[in-house]
Amino acid sequence: MMLAITLTMACLAWKATSRRRHSQCYLLDYVCYKPSDDRKMTTDMAAAVAERNKQFGVSELRYLFRLTSRAGLGEQTYVPSCVFAGRENLRTHQDGLDEMDAFFKDAIAGLFAKTGLGPRDVDVLVVNVNFLCPEPCLASRIVQHYGMREDIAVYNVSGMGCSATLVSLGIAKNVMRARAPRPVLALVVSSEALSPGWYGGKDKSMMLGFALFRCGGAAALLTNKPALRGRAKMKLRHIVRATVAANDDAYSAILQREDSDNFVGFSINKTLPKAAVRALATNLKRLVPRILPARELVRLATDLIRQKMLRRERVKINVNLKTGVEHFCLHSGGVAVIEAVKKNFGLDEVDVEPSRMTLHRWGNTSASSVWYVLSYMEAKRRLKRGDRVLMVTFGSGFKCNSCI
Repeated sequence: MMLAITLTMACLAWKATSRRRHSQCYLLDYVCYKPSDDRKMTTDMAAAVAERNKQFGVSELRYLFRLTSRAGLGEQTYVPSCVFAGRENLRTHQDGLDEMDAFFKDAIAGLFAKTGLGPRDVDVLVVNVNFLCPEPCLASRIVQHYGMREDIAVYNVSGMGCSATLVSLGIAKNVMRARAPRPVLALVVSSEALSPGWYGGKDKSMMLGFALFRCGGAAALLTNKPALRGRAKMKLRHIVRATVAANDDAYSAILQREDSDNFVGFSINKTLPKAAVRALATNLKRLVPRILPARELVRLATDLIRQKMLRRERVKINVNLKTGVEHFCLHSGGVAVIEAVKKNFGLDEVDVEPSRMTLHRWGNTSASSVWYVLSYMEAKRRLKRGDRVLMVTFGSGFKCNSCI
């Protein structure tokens, strides 16, 4: 009897240990998409596209040129092919599919070649694209093109805006946890189809997208296999998601709607930077206890108690995120968003430089932008073994997702 009990307990302990080991999530590698040079949009080309729009008068053109000059984009960003064909206001459903196919065939194939793994090794596929949601879904399109296995678990995420990358990472991590101790290889694909969402009207609140959003995408391979740990670039520690959609200003900060001339687009409200800071603060309330050292948490608690005792109407907590994080991988959503996060959380210019330079080189590539920021950090040799990276994304809703 004692032997049976001992063996049972040993078996349960072994299973628990094995499950914990296989519940980890490792980033094997990732690839950022570089569109072909014939899709490169310079400032002069953007001006020419704007001037041929018959909806624009002198006032609209002046406003758009002012937006473009302040957007923080450089001369090497990319737009859909239909724009260069002069069909930006006559785009078709096929234009969106062609835009996605070019990305799928380049980035995903490049990732398989880089890692030495193949399409039939993939157990889970998660795809997030906001503007385009065809039937069959884009995830099925990838499965069909690469001939993936019939038992692959497929997830297609849409409508989550620029925050969708970490939603996809969360899905992949949860599947790994649910399937543990079985090994899982997950392919996460993040992009945006600009063709379906290109706005050709003259509503000034909806014209910022023309000056800010550009084509891009990224593909990443993640696994829970302990045998592949030595090949991994990073280990995923925490994912925290927050939404402040219950607040009216935050909910309407980015809103898809029709203008007075029935052109569909996305209006971007002036409350966007404020909504981003609010959502980030909500997110950090749950993230901070997991990442900051004990001494910093004690300092924060002491400061909070002191302000409460002084009966201050507005309590302000100055969180020093640098005590728990070495690098900040912030969504390059625009100059205003980057500046708001920098100011409100005491970051230095060197902390936001990767996001600022990503915005300059690639523009706002929506959900995939954080992968370009991470790639910049790697290219500049900023990352060292053991460093902690805080990745933060913002999206309509308003949402803020983060991971370590």
